[in-house]
Amino acid sequence: MKTTPSRSRTILTNDEILRQIRSLLESPEDDLSAGLLKELMAGIIKLHDAHLEPLDLKIVNRAIKELRHAFRVFRDYHHRKKVSIFGSARTTADDPNYRIAFDFCRRVVEAGFMVITGGADGIMRAAQEGAGRENSFGVNIMLPFEQGPNNTIADDPKLVTFKYFFTRKLIFQKEANAIALFPGGFGTHDEGFEILTLAQTGKSEPQPIICLQAAGCDYWDDWYGFIKRQMLDRRLISPEDLGLFKITSSVQEAIDEIRTFYTRFHSIRYVGRQLAMRLTSPLSAEQVAAIHEQFADLLLEGTFELRGALPEELDEPDLKDLPRLVFASNRRSAARLRQLINHVNRL
Repeated sequence: MKTTPSRSRTILTNDEILRQIRSLLESPEDDLSAGLLKELMAGIIKLHDAHLEPLDLKIVNRAIKELRHAFRVFRDYHHRKKVSIFGSARTTADDPNYRIAFDFCRRVVEAGFMVITGGADGIMRAAQEGAGRENSFGVNIMLPFEQGPNNTIADDPKLVTFKYFFTRKLIFQKEANAIALFPGGFGTHDEGFEILTLAQTGKSEPQPIICLQAAGCDYWDDWYGFIKRQMLDRRLISPEDLGLFKITSSVQEAIDEIRTFYTRFHSIRYVGRQLAMRLTSPLSAEQVAAIHEQFADLLLEGTFELRGALPEELDEPDLKDLPRLVFASNRRSAARLRQLINHVNRL
């Protein structure tokens, strides 16, 4: 009887583990990374003390391995902006939505972005054919069917395969600077609504979220009708939440939406109650005063201030020289914050 060889596992010896732990414990007190690793190690020890079931430990172990590998893959591309692409694995090459996914990703690469897809067939294959292998990441998922890697990304070092959806979706969101949703099934809606939930609740960085459909296709139009009738009209969402995403059939309009978003806005960081909005070019004192008049509802207290990096931001040396718009945020409406970003970009 033929047996399948088991995958080799690199297991450190006890002496090697103790040597690495000793080195970690001897790290300087001001080493932030070492401090976080110490906390992580302490958490692992507590897992042992909790006497968890082997299945629970397997979940923790696999999740850490998946994230560790994914972080390492993306690390070398940290300074490249990326667009995460969602859509059906069942879309065929003769579908107009396949073509618009191809065209969009070709154009978005020309604009300086890379693309991240689920790495499978359909819209994902169209996106990676448009972007090209060198500008593509694949974050695949193990499924019984329909989810093997497409030919463009197969065997590429930038292909990561996940067992768990939650680790995969974390990477989709964490590494993205923009989101593009194409027509799809349950999976696309699961991912799309999670993206919108994170945006609405302020749990993700502000970013463009675009729903793309081919000319003559009413997929996202019908979806928008449901959102308005069943969510907005019942007051389950706020009117400004509709500004978190854009529906279009124009590749050019989608590209413009992404590029315009980063006209002046760079990123945000919360430091306690302070929100530091990093900008690629400064604002004038008059513009800041006008912002206070129009967006005072975003303030917890005080006013808007144009300044340099906060002391806590100096752990990001690449960003320390960017000008900031800093204010005490009440964090009540991420959609309203998006309106402020749009305003700053238009100035």
